[in-house]
Amino acid sequence: MTPTKQTAYEAARTGPRGEERRRSQRVMLRVPVKVHVTLAGKPVIIEAYTLAVNSHGAMLCLIQNMDVNTRMEVEHKGTKERRWGRVTRQPQTSPEGYLVPVEFDNPSGDFWHVSFPPADWKPMEG
Repeated sequence: MTPTKQTAYEAARTGPRGEERRRSQRVMLRVPVKVHVTLAGKPVIIEAYTLAVNSHGAMLCLIQNMDVNTRMEVEHKGTKERRWGRVTRQPQTSPEGYLVPVEFDNPSGDFWHVSFPPADWKPMEG
């Protein structure tokens, strides 16, 4: 049986199998970003967007794959703010591109300009 590819949104929402408990709630939010990274010894700027954000980083959708622990500076295109971080896991592929999980060096809840639910928040079951 051939595995089916998830859309970028589905993969960001469900996360990888066996993922540990999150340190902060994630919010599904598409934010245009620029990724400033050095590849093959040359500085490169890659246009990208987020699929999900939290105070510790984001799930980015990029047209280029990134190695685990790649250092990058993420620029919020709306505010021009920047935060340094690194790729935390092997990116997944999706029809939209590579899903690259990035963790900021320092948590920054205000970087995305959204209010995050408390860490122990659970949706009501109806």
